Amino acid sequence: MTISLDKKPPSEQKRGHVPTVGFVSLGCPKALVDSERILTKLRAEGYRVAPDYAGADVVVVNTCGFLDSAKQESLDAIGEAMAENGRVIVTGCFGVEEGRIREAHPGVLAITGPHQYEQVVEAVHAAAPPKHDPFIDLVPAEGLRLTPRHYAYLKISEGCNNRCTFCIIPQLRGDLKSRPSNHVMTEAERLVKAGVKELLVISQDTSAYGLDLKYAESPWKGQPLPARFLPLCEALGELGAWVRLHYVYPYPHVDTVIPLMAEGKLLPYLDIPFQHASPAVLKAMRRPGNQEKTLERIRRWRDVCPDLAIRSTFIVGFPGETDEDFELLLDWMREAELARVGCFRYEPVDGAPANDLEGAVPQEVKDERWHRFMETAKEVSEKRLAKIVGREIDVIVDEVDDEGALARSKWDAPEIDGSVFLNGVTDVKPGEIVSVRVTQADDYDLWAERV
Repeated sequence: MTISLDKKPPSEQKRGHVPTVGFVSLGCPKALVDSERILTKLRAEGYRVAPDYAGADVVVVNTCGFLDSAKQESLDAIGEAMAENGRVIVTGCFGVEEGRIREAHPGVLAITGPHQYEQVVEAVHAAAPPKHDPFIDLVPAEGLRLTPRHYAYLKISEGCNNRCTFCIIPQLRGDLKSRPSNHVMTEAERLVKAGVKELLVISQDTSAYGLDLKYAESPWKGQPLPARFLPLCEALGELGAWVRLHYVYPYPHVDTVIPLMAEGKLLPYLDIPFQHASPAVLKAMRRPGNQEKTLERIRRWRDVCPDLAIRSTFIVGFPGETDEDFELLLDWMREAELARVGCFRYEPVDGAPANDLEGAVPQEVKDERWHRFMETAKEVSEKRLAKIVGREIDVIVDEVDDEGALARSKWDAPEIDGSVFLNGVTDVKPGEIVSVRVTQADDYDLWAERV
């Protein structure tokens, strides 16, 4: 999609042409943060963000290159930008395959890889030189964002040290590279001061935060703050915003943050990419995990924080996955009572070791397993949500119109989880946190009334 952040102010219209840039951001929230950083830099230099292709001097396409389907989506987006504008800069994960992009679209102006912010800005400078004007407004301290005002993604690290056989993220983004803890906290505090009510903590491996820095301390509020998972969560929990943890591997030290959720310092929500439950499949994936021990840990977590919601993603049809492996996965998911799940049919990724594994699963079997998985996930979700009917809960409002408000509970991340419908509630604003009583539930969503 084309993203427009601002319209041309009348004052700029009087001063003549201001260089404009269009922006297309594809892929995951980590790529969205990259887009926000590039746009913040360009806006600080006086660039205006165009509302459409026609109004842009140059278009930047931030691509995704994880799956073949994502690469094709990126190529299509580049093609659309070339057709509509003709002056295109490509960046992001798919940018590492410059030859393939050049073959499809030889006219692109420049191609860079992921999180190469300065190279992108330099390419924009070459295509549409910045105009020096002392009257151009500075960007806000928290930078420009592509999310609504009331929530923001907070990236704490880049890259990953894991070597899962189905994944090429380390090839695209490198090994784990954590941000100093005071840099993370400074950004988080600025966001909260700017009105952000929900911080979504993201990285490729959130619970490994600080490992590459040897957990080095940095000064924060006059005290040393280690670059370590628990101290960072404790510090974020003091800012007064909702704090939601994404992409958390179930390492043993994750146990230490569950009490913070019980105390209300963090949202009772963990996004853990389990990927599978069968020991044989997990071994082939080079994933950590023992399904029985993991179930026991989940039980212990819920003993400490009964309201804990766990979101996860899974892959079906991985090479060598048998009917028994798949049935074990369904049984495990029912027993784990995962609140929200996503599922992908296995898809070979260029350069991934899994491509060399034997036992390819036919496409029709992948499709059948995917449908069965999603049916099971729906049953589990429906059962969990039914228990919430009658309870009073806090929700954060996302949208409001003449018919009512659309909100989310503490167990729902934006865009990927469920919603709470507040029919007839129009006296609230986006970002407002209100108390409601749940009156109805279906497979994935809730209906509630204002308390």
